[in-house]
Amino acid sequence: MKQSEIIAMSNEELTEKLAETKKQYADMKMSHSVTPLENPLQLRKSRRTVARLATELNKRENQ
Repeated sequence: MKQSEIIAMSNEELTEKLAETKKQYADMKMSHSVTPLENPLQLRKSRRTVARLATELNKRENQ
């Protein structure tokens, strides 16, 4: 997910997407510990998306 897409989202959309992405990341991490993922770089991509979403939410709350 690109930063420009994240900025265009509303606060409610950001919160929903953050929860969804965190759950997806946790599921991928758990399945990767049992059996390796076909593409382990998905973990990095998902983790960075979570960080981008959380950063944007914090930025909006502080303004």
